[in-house]
Parts: sequence; structure tokens; C-alpha cells
Amino acid sequence: MSAPAIDSLLLRCKPAAHATATALAQTALALLRQDLADLRLLRVAQQPQGIAYLYFALGSPQPLSADQTVQAERRLQNAGIAGLAACELSRLQLVMHCTGPALGEATPVHYAVEMDPEAGWQDELFAWYDQEHLPGLASVAGTAQAFRYLNLDHGPLSLACYDLVDAEVMGCPAWLAVRGTDWSARVRPHFTNTRRTMFDTQALP
Repeated sequence: MSAPAIDSLLLRCKPAAHATATALAQTALALLRQDLADLRLLRVAQQPQGIAYLYFALGSPQPLSADQTVQAERRLQNAGIAGLAACELSRLQLVMHCTGPALGEATPVHYAVEMDPEAGWQDELFAWYDQEHLPGLASVAGTAQAFRYLNLDHGPLSLACYDLVDAEVMGCPAWLAVRGTDWSARVRPHFTNTRRTMFDTQALP
């Protein structure tokens, strides 16, 4: 079977206390570019003093196998750099990208929702995400961009993420209305292995 075409990579790691996530992302980028020359840093998101999600984008989709990803992950883990020893590297396939009213504004908040669909519910959950939920949340004032990816390696499978001008966007009536539809109520109980994480974003170099 041929390797799937990959748009992006996600590196999950925990920077050492004395290091910034952005500096660690730059180090990881230099290592990853040994095999992926057109890779660029897309986003640095970190919980305060906690886990960081580092997103990298390829210049154009290209085949990347699970074995190649494992080799790149091991290179990072074995580089002798604090923060990378236990990192996880995953291939991401972009399913949907929506821009919102706040595009171009500063977005210090990054919100990620990860889940595996319950058996038998993947088609409807993905239809709900792509037809109603992601476009709906992207249209809320204060949302700059929304993405949905498939995580082909460490999972969970579905990763939806949102760049926001502040955390209060998630409590506004428009956001809650999108979350409160009948379709949402029907499919949300069929999320499994769910992770909902609020991050601070860091300025790119």
C-alpha cells in the first residue's frame, strides 16, 4: 500500500522548565528538515508549564509512511534535547480549513478537540463536523481559523482545532448555539478517547 499524502505534522512534547516551546519548535524543525526540506513551523501552542502542540506544515502534500514518521520521531527523541525525549510525532491529513471573522487578528488562544468515533459512528460524526459543526464555530465572532485533521499515528483520529482571540469566545451565545443543535446532541455521546485542551499560543520567530 502506498504511503498517504500528508499535509502537516503534529509534535506533542513538554518543554523543559527553562526552555520556551518556540525555541524547542525551532530545534525540532531543524532536525525534521533533514528529511523534509520544505517543512515550516505553523503554530506553537502550549498549556502553561505543560504539554505543547507544535504544528508543522509541508509546502505541498507528499507521501509519508508510518515507518518514516517513526524514524523521524526517534531522531527527535535521541537528539539529547530536554523536552524531546518523550515526544510524539504524528502525520496529519487536513480534512477541512475554515477562516473566520477574526482572521488577521492576534489569536493567543488555541483550542483543540480530539476524539475517536465510536464504532459505527464515524461517517455521521465526520459529516456533522464538516457540514455543521466546524463551519459553524468558524463563523463565530472571535474565531480566526478552524481546522480538522486526521491524526494517522498517535491519535485520537479526529483533531479539530480553533484559533481564538480570547477564551471568552467559547462562552458567547453564538458559540453555544452551534454546540447546542439537535445534531450535536445526537452525535456527541459517540465521542471516545476525548481530549479537550486549551492552549496559549506563542509568537512565531
